[in-house]
Amino acid sequence: MADSVSAMPRYSVVIPLGKRIDDLGKLLAEYDQALNRTGHEYEIIVVLDGPRPNVEETLREACRTNRRLRVLELARAFGESAALAAGFDAAHAELLVTLPAYYQISPSEITRLLEQVSGDDDVLIAVRWPRAGGPFDKLRRATFHALFKATSGMRYRDLGCGVRVLKRTVAQEIILYGDQHRFLPALAARRGFRVREVELEQSPNDWFKGRYRLRDYLHGVLDVLTVFFLVRFTKKPLRFFGTIGFIAASVGGVFTTILVVQRLFFGVGLAERPALLLGTLLIVLGVQTFAIGLIGELIIFTHARGLKEYAIRSVFQGGSVERIARAGPAQGAAGASGSRNVTGLV
Repeated sequence: MADSVSAMPRYSVVIPLGKRIDDLGKLLAEYDQALNRTGHEYEIIVVLDGPRPNVEETLREACRTNRRLRVLELARAFGESAALAAGFDAAHAELLVTLPAYYQISPSEITRLLEQVSGDDDVLIAVRWPRAGGPFDKLRRATFHALFKATSGMRYRDLGCGVRVLKRTVAQEIILYGDQHRFLPALAARRGFRVREVELEQSPNDWFKGRYRLRDYLHGVLDVLTVFFLVRFTKKPLRFFGTIGFIAASVGGVFTTILVVQRLFFGVGLAERPALLLGTLLIVLGVQTFAIGLIGELIIFTHARGLKEYAIRSVFQGGSVERIARAGPAQGAAGASGSRNVTGLV
């Protein structure tokens, strides 16, 4: 491994260590070899998501032989999103690279990924292709990505891949929490950054040896719904809750009106009429749902001065035809379409 490090590396590689870890010593060596072939200076930041006694000695040995390697240990397990955020905060380079602590792509493909970085791209995300997996794996991935596309309007082929390249401005604009790291491309596109997918060869060691529980699938669906709100209704909650409330109250109002007309003009009794209870319930639920949206709008309004609704990509100054500033994200763009047991739920 390399034994020197530049004061200002071109790449800061962040590797979060969570529940799943492959042969870490071998993996770090292969990552390091691939990064060396780029010909640029780099640093590797390994973030331990809580104490990991089983890998600490491996990391100590790696640090003794590679001065480019730094290890951050979080006080407890906060999740992969928090680990990535900690790595981004500790990074020095303007280009941030995220790599998983287990095999997803062939390590030799890292060089090819970094060669694709251009000035117009804010985020590059890897797509494992051709993708291994059986019929159930394909169905699970297709269902997840179809649900994500239906709710967010964005199309990506491999949201489960943790291999990405992003500019520092992206990390500064996006707040990662919970399991939102998986949806980093969508959150970046929402902020106006340019996102592009790059097909890379899947590693033959990309095997998931566990079994997904029903809770894992439920969490995946809830995460997609969370992104749905973040992408579409963060700044306009009344549009979502108000629409649902209006529909519910309208249906309830129609039911109740029909029953009242029948009682007043046709002598039909209201006793033991389930439709009356249903209509009243829909009206109450509709009003409450609308009120939730209205409260959300009031909260957004009171904090509006601290919210930035725009992002500046570049500035041209009089007398110059050159771009003289790059102060924020670019025009948003989503990705592009996408078997051995595969990594990750998606």
